Amino acid sequence: MGAFIARRLAAMVPLLILITLGVYALVLLIPGDPARTLAGGIHAEPSEIARVRHQLHLDQPFFAQYWRWVTHALQGNLGSSLFQHSSVASAISSRFSLTLSLALGGLFVSILIGLPLGILAGTRPGTVADRSATVVSSAGIAIPDFWLAILLAVLFAVKIHLLPDLGYVGLTKSPWGWFEHLILPWVALGVAGGATLARQVRGGLIDVLDQDYIRTARSLGVPERQVIGRLALKNALTPAMTLVGIQFAYLLGGTVIIEQIFSIPGLGSLMLQAIDTKDLPVIQGVVLLTAVIFVLVNLIVDIGYGLLNPKVRVS
Repeated sequence: MGAFIARRLAAMVPLLILITLGVYALVLLIPGDPARTLAGGIHAEPSEIARVRHQLHLDQPFFAQYWRWVTHALQGNLGSSLFQHSSVASAISSRFSLTLSLALGGLFVSILIGLPLGILAGTRPGTVADRSATVVSSAGIAIPDFWLAILLAVLFAVKIHLLPDLGYVGLTKSPWGWFEHLILPWVALGVAGGATLARQVRGGLIDVLDQDYIRTARSLGVPERQVIGRLALKNALTPAMTLVGIQFAYLLGGTVIIEQIFSIPGLGSLMLQAIDTKDLPVIQGVVLLTAVIFVLVNLIVDIGYGLLNPKVRVS
């Protein structure tokens, strides 16, 4: 298992190099002169343009700029915001925990919905329960998360006043207030992922339950609960692990609209502010963090595969 993990870690190195090159190359995607654009456009003062160019080290060769940026990033220094005059790393760290709690809560809702629904449908294919689960999962996939978020806010916050609709309360300030304010965002984020997971688990279970070793276990009198819980689910959930990993990374990087709807000051709102003001160091920092998290999640999924299926370790 150690050699398997070492191979996966070694494979991450060139991928991370490409990611950091792509993130830093964002500076090349800004139309025209990036320094002039960031300094205010065609009416910018030459002194301000020179200041921005020096601050972003645009007066150096590209790979010299990249090497300086990546070595600082490895030390946790992502530069300073052009307009907030604060560290990019501190701005991200102050908001990351909130976005992480949103993503983890949405993932928990996805598993809470998808796993039981998929097991129910997969163990009873062709029945009313299977068809009902298929209809529910199809509706969950089809509904956009932002539309569901607005619907939930109108219903539970505006109409019946059961939950707060906007704002955020810190966990240390009020644990119950923190939980109340995040219930609706969690559900809005988790429903689509839960529906997709249910379809994946259903398909995996149907395939596994048709295998010879399952029929053999049943013929030997192994209780159905053990057949499903100990034999079938272990293999059926292996493909679903990839989906869960991708879903978590997607939730972490895709909370922008949900944060705006519920006025939650997470990484999404920070990213939108940076895009609106063309604050390039902040944009680069958030994109880099999101990309690295995607890579780490894929590594964790690969390790999980190796733990569940020894054949993966050999390959």
